[in-house]
Order: sequence, then structure tokens, then C-alpha cells
Amino acid sequence: MDYGSAGWRFESSQACLLPKEFMQKKDDEKWMREALREAENSFRNEEVPVGAVVVKDGIIIGRGCNRKEALKDPTAHAEIIAITAAANSIGDWRLEDGILYCTLEPCLMCAGAIIQARISRVVYGARDEKFGVFGSVIDIRNKGWNWKFEVVSGVLKEDSANLLKKFFKERRDG
Repeated sequence: MDYGSAGWRFESSQACLLPKEFMQKKDDEKWMREALREAENSFRNEEVPVGAVVVKDGIIIGRGCNRKEALKDPTAHAEIIAITAAANSIGDWRLEDGILYCTLEPCLMCAGAIIQARISRVVYGARDEKFGVFGSVIDIRNKGWNWKFEVVSGVLKEDSANLLKKFFKERRDG
């Protein structure tokens, strides 16, 4: 699903977003702003600015920002850190009914963690044309996994993409 085209009903030549879908979009934007705050933390710490939050029952139960450089750990992606924090927060690795909001399309490693944690919904901002596995490079959603989850793309994608562009521009320009 992409908010650019989904959720619209056409009646009498007018487009209107249905109330439930409208509220979902507002919630998605609200939580994506929290993920963007995490990405800004990465930016300030000279990490690639990617952020993530896990939300369950309307509460953030896990936050994460990219920490690969600081931790010298190739697995220290924002999504992994947020999922780990969420599991620690509720005392269970099963994050059923949890929603992961991340500023960048998850990679294969993070998608594996999403499936293992039983996240029910993934909402991301910008596409990742190098490593994204929900449609950019490959699409792993319908591969017979024992856990099904919804994926929503494009939420505040310009904000996410602009932060990444700014980061890499500053690195190139010195």
C-alpha cells in the first residue's frame, strides 16, 4: 500500500479518504515523525540517518537509530535496535500486533528480524534502491513465511529522503 494511491474512493467525481483510513494515515504520520527524530539522532552522531520505532497499543515500546559506526557493529541498524528495545520493554520476543515505523525501507537482515519478532505491520518512508527488500531490490513479502505482515510504503518519504540526501551531501562536500 502506498498513500499516494491507496485508500481513495471516488464518488461524484470527488476523492475522499474513508474515516478509518484517514485516521490510520494520521497515526502513521505521527509515529513516522518519531522515527524521523531517531534518524536525526543518527545524523547528529555522524551515522547514516535512519530511525525506527515500534508501537503497540498506541505506545512506543522501542526506539532505535542507526549505530553501526559507534558500535562498530554491522547489525546495529535502527530497526534491529528498536525491535530489541521493544522486546526488552515487554519482556517477550513476540511483538505480535506491533507496528514498526522506519524511515528507510528495511534490508534483508532487518526483514528477517521483523519476521522472527512477529511484527504485524511495517511502515516505512523512503525506498532503499540498494538494499530494500519490500519492493526496491527484491520483494520478500510473499515467500511462504510462517508469519504474514502488512507493509505500507511512502509515509513522509520526502522527509526521510531529504535527511539522507543532506547527510551524504555533507560527507561529499567535506
